Amino acid sequence: MLRKGLHYFDTQYPKGFAWYRGHFPLAAPARLRRAARGTRPISGESSPYYMFHPLAPERIVADLPDVRLIVMVRDPVERAWSAYTHERARGFETEDFEVALRLENSRLKGEVERLLADPGYISLAHRHQAYVHRGHYVEQLAHLRRLVGPSRLLVVDSQRFFSTPEKEYAAAIEFLGLRPWTPQAFERANARPRADIDNAVQDQLLAHFRPHDEALATFLGWAPSWMR
Repeated sequence: MLRKGLHYFDTQYPKGFAWYRGHFPLAAPARLRRAARGTRPISGESSPYYMFHPLAPERIVADLPDVRLIVMVRDPVERAWSAYTHERARGFETEDFEVALRLENSRLKGEVERLLADPGYISLAHRHQAYVHRGHYVEQLAHLRRLVGPSRLLVVDSQRFFSTPEKEYAAAIEFLGLRPWTPQAFERANARPRADIDNAVQDQLLAHFRPHDEALATFLGWAPSWMR
């Protein structure tokens, strides 16, 4: 696959599975490549909104019943600030960060219901302005685990991945049942310089996420790196 995120199961689902399948290697060339190299080509995709979109998980399981899911989680305070700066740079946000946080609940009010009622509906607020809600990881992960089972869901701590990418990548390869292989380099996508978050806002977010992080640690059976 040539694109990092297809967003098929969230915003592009009405285009149909043939559209989605068209982004992956065709069967005939794949068989030729397998015959030539003695290996089977494997491909996947990465669309972070899948975990948060209220319809995406069920769509994934319905269309890909044997799917294996890898979810990378990061410090939710850092994630909120990073998402804000990303959306601001892309033009999806015009307010200051503190104002955007205050507006979040009102912006999201009724959006889940609209998404559930109309499969073709695309919510700007739900996709681009849910800075805090998307950091409530445990609710989203618990839903995914109920759908696919614990053996087909791998949760990766982003800080650990960036600190020791070879180790975390090897664990992901094993989870997928692939033969060991390590790329020459590990690149970061969407990395852009940004100013530091305001201390008062950071403390506010830390307090908000504390019980969510504690619930996440219980769910995972290990403490995320940002809690230490």
